[in-house]
Amino acid sequence: MDNLEIAKVFSGIADILEIKNENTFKIRAYRKASEVLETLTQNIEQLYKEEQLETIPGVGKGIAEKIKELIETGKLKYYEDLKKEIPQSLLEMMNVPDMGPKTAALLYEKLKIDSIEKLKDAALKHKISKLPRMGEKSEENILRGIELFKKASQRIPLQEAMVLAEAIIAHLKKLKEVKKISIAGSLRRMRETIGDIDILIASANPQKVMDKFVSLEFAKETLAKGDTKSSILTADNRQVDLRIVAEESFGAALHYFTGSKEHNIKIRELGIKKGLKINEYGIFQKGKKEKRIGGEEEKDVFDALGLPFIPIELREDRGEIEAGLKNKLPKLIEISDIKGDLHMHSNWSDGGNSIQEMAEAAKARGYEYIGICDHSKSLAVAHGVKEKDFLKRVQEIREADKKIKDIKILAGSEVDIDSNGNLDYPEKLLKELDIVIASIHSGFNQPREKITKRIIKAMESGLVDIIAHPTGRLLGEREPYELDLEEIFKIAKKTGTMVEINAYPRRMDLNDINARTAKQEGIKLIINTDSHSINHIDWIKFGVAVARRAWLEAKDVANTKPLEKFLKGLKK
Repeated sequence: MDNLEIAKVFSGIADILEIKNENTFKIRAYRKASEVLETLTQNIEQLYKEEQLETIPGVGKGIAEKIKELIETGKLKYYEDLKKEIPQSLLEMMNVPDMGPKTAALLYEKLKIDSIEKLKDAALKHKISKLPRMGEKSEENILRGIELFKKASQRIPLQEAMVLAEAIIAHLKKLKEVKKISIAGSLRRMRETIGDIDILIASANPQKVMDKFVSLEFAKETLAKGDTKSSILTADNRQVDLRIVAEESFGAALHYFTGSKEHNIKIRELGIKKGLKINEYGIFQKGKKEKRIGGEEEKDVFDALGLPFIPIELREDRGEIEAGLKNKLPKLIEISDIKGDLHMHSNWSDGGNSIQEMAEAAKARGYEYIGICDHSKSLAVAHGVKEKDFLKRVQEIREADKKIKDIKILAGSEVDIDSNGNLDYPEKLLKELDIVIASIHSGFNQPREKITKRIIKAMESGLVDIIAHPTGRLLGEREPYELDLEEIFKIAKKTGTMVEINAYPRRMDLNDINARTAKQEGIKLIINTDSHSINHIDWIKFGVAVARRAWLEAKDVANTKPLEKFLKGLKK
């Protein structure tokens, strides 16, 4: 266990003891030990090995014995027993801002409040204001704290987290004291949603960097400030954690704090088998005296284990280490492999730009081809194109295609699949198009079998090239609808229908797990942005992130093909 993990255990012990109204000096001892360990720059495991634990300020014999138990076993019996003495939900309640152990103990003793739900109910009914040391202001603060906690506990969409992290990094990298800087954690692994934002810096002067960090315009509140770790809360109640390490440890720390936890465990286990200790401080050869053999660069970790560099997006313990040992890691798709975007909207439906503007923006990006696929007639909320305007829009696309050189503009449509599986335009109109995308925008609550049959019927029509955002989810807003993806993939393969990875940041649909399954089933996949403006074209990076997490190579994705080869794969 590392310094921070042990510090968290001691903080938890102090909280429980305070709730139980135990001896004040005992509580203070654990609280002090936690604070010291959180800011300790030395490696706790190294101090344990050198039998120097009691040289740490605030660590006496009793605390030292508990640190030893945590390092040797990964847990502490005393803490586990303590946790059984009070409701777990009472501990969770203390995550609410300004809810200290004494207040939690008072509420539990007087009102039997042992959960956030009961806490909110009591505050709304003004039961709390009648207690000693409490009042109406206390109730207001508690309700505000609950809302903050709920907001902060929600995971952040990838795009939002990336924008915030990049803005913070842009400010911090201006400091001459910052030698290296990188995002870390699940954001670096490009998970579709993020918890806290993690940033890692190498610096020999951490104090000045920390001072700058907590004073950033983004920082509404400083949650913690130390020599090696600080945390802020932004105006949107997003937590950002900054860690600072020595330059010689930056690579090892970047690997460690990027994770995932499961991947790191496998790496450490592999290291142990080779007589190595790998942690956030570096790579060490075990022996009578440990010898540092690397850690400044991230690749040092993999080199020491005889592994190729494992792409960041794959580090989820889904077979990447085993594949690396066999030299069978995929050559993952890159953004530069994408040759075109086939799901773009114009101001003919709910897009914000003209066909020509969308094409010019795509050309500037270096694309060879695009598909303008406005919504069909039944999607009134998106100003779907009426049948009477259908051919006029196609004609405008054809004219733009002739006018703008060095990019092919395909005439397409995102055609609604109705509740019975019928397409929203008659066949005679669909045959005027170069590409047809089919999707569901209604009837999300239908039974699994019916929604599955709707999509299958569309694919079996022989008119559909792509099924867009196949599960219909909107992250944080709408769960995926019930769908038999196994059957969808089976029919997609049989009919030669492409299945989309929709890069719109709130969709990212298919997700990485399903996209990897699709690859294994031999399905043709395609990455599109679902752009409704020229500003959305860069969203392709989020779709590529899904594809990389799904182990996809360029050959697995249809729109990595040059124009002529791509056109040959279309139904027409």
